[in-house]
Amino acid sequence: MQTQDAQTELLIKFWPWFEANRNRIIGFAVAVTVIFLVIYFYTTEQAQKAVDAGNAYTQLQLNQPPNPTVDQVAAEFQQLANKYPGTLAAQRALVQSASVLYSAGRYADAQAAFAKIVATSSGGALAAGSQFGVAASLEAQNQLEAAAAAYRTVFTSYPNAPEAISAKFALARILQSQNKAAEASSYYAEVAHTQLAGSLAQEAAERLSELSAATAPAANGFSVSTNKPTNWH
Repeated sequence: MQTQDAQTELLIKFWPWFEANRNRIIGFAVAVTVIFLVIYFYTTEQAQKAVDAGNAYTQLQLNQPPNPTVDQVAAEFQQLANKYPGTLAAQRALVQSASVLYSAGRYADAQAAFAKIVATSSGGALAAGSQFGVAASLEAQNQLEAAAAAYRTVFTSYPNAPEAISAKFALARILQSQNKAAEASSYYAEVAHTQLAGSLAQEAAERLSELSAATAPAANGFSVSTNKPTNWH
């Protein structure tokens, strides 16, 4: 009985306040409901957009026209990205478009495409891969200093990405071609001792061994020639 009296007293005190603020309370409740519905519909729309983009990306990969030109393929992936902006499929389509250009030897165009992805990406695996694409495109154009700087950006900006290991190896390869044996050896050693490097670790170890043999002093006091041929990949 005492509990009921307390509840009744509380209701009697609350009711006048409620009556005085009825419109504000109702307005606040309506606003919260509207915000919730907007968020719900936006989230649902984005989820459906991501599904549609993923399906479109898969279909585009599977249904290429016979004997398409490089420009056609690159343009189709670009169009998909423009149709579904902000989705993972759109980002993958942009990477695919750039990769097609690179595979066709259009290195300057590929570099520009990869650079655009890096500039508009919020980070993550696609950003790391695209930065590596920038570096590889520069190297393919024989812009070795710029390529070396771009490879450094890969493993400094994305140290945990798989491309970081490949970037160190590629940088070492450039340094070796520039007769910077000490720096090249340092990066080869890092790759060789990285557990996740796989077959690249073995190749790095072989190149490190070659560099060590080429720079080690010979028994007669003379240095072994550093012009030993190297297997490039």
